[in-house]
Amino acid sequence: MATSRVLVVNNGTLSLKQLRDRFAELGSATDTVEAAHVPAKAGDRYQAIVLSGTKVRAYDSDHYRPLIDLVMTTDVPVFGICGGMQIIGVAAGGGLAEGPQRVGGHQARVDPGEALFAHVGPTVTVFHRHTLYLRQAPPGFRSIGRSEHAPVEFLRSDDGRIHGSQAHLEFRRDGKEILRGFTDLWK
Repeated sequence: MATSRVLVVNNGTLSLKQLRDRFAELGSATDTVEAAHVPAKAGDRYQAIVLSGTKVRAYDSDHYRPLIDLVMTTDVPVFGICGGMQIIGVAAGGGLAEGPQRVGGHQARVDPGEALFAHVGPTVTVFHRHTLYLRQAPPGFRSIGRSEHAPVEFLRSDDGRIHGSQAHLEFRRDGKEILRGFTDLWK
């Protein structure tokens, strides 16, 4: 069987190496592109697209326009992590809210019937490093996990192709197992 390939869009994350390492551990090769240089189409080369966290505010839709266009028009599964999820949420009409700064491990409750969570229990411990939160799932999406300060800890599009996580899944065991659930969607 050929190795699957994931296009990782680097939105300025501090943990790009860790994110790529997680996918390598799960049997997928990764290519990286900066957000400003995403291709217009994913083509047949990639089985999935992952949007990293970001240092730039997710509501800068002009900066992220090419990325948003790619996410909304591709046929492959997409996963937005932290700022990557916020970019997707804002582009779909969601709003962000300031919240407490959270750094480190935090618990979240997930919907156990979701394929994304096939390898974890209903409560997970995930890594946070942020202060912005998606207030509610935008039209065409639903919250599939929540935590004390994040009513949308995890997000899924109604068609099941796009997922998002407020947490940085490149850290902690539960994060890796959630990424494993994502890779199950195309392998």
